[in-house]
Amino acid sequence: MRWNLVVLLSCLAMAGCVGTSIAERQDANVQSSLQYDSVPCDQLLAQRNALAQRHRLPQDAKPSFSDPGVGLGPFTPDTRSEAQREVEQASGRIDAMNRSIARRECGKPG
Repeated sequence: MRWNLVVLLSCLAMAGCVGTSIAERQDANVQSSLQYDSVPCDQLLAQRNALAQRHRLPQDAKPSFSDPGVGLGPFTPDTRSEAQREVEQASGRIDAMNRSIARRECGKPG
């Protein structure tokens, strides 16, 4: 009986982490660059530069990933501050914009 209770409580604790683990939230920062392909190059460059400046990030920012330990990522709660999550989300957006810019060769004389 006690063993069943321990297993049940462990399962409930793990289920409570779904959607709020650091691994899931960091994975969500990686965005598709295709969403920016319809934005004209000059506007996209301006948007990227403004986003980087607003969050004090370099124009070549990329999303970062922490290493909570082997196999523990889905169970490690996200303890980052709201401000830090916003900065990391902006890094993902900047990276997606940069991939669209590179693919379309925006800003190159041609």
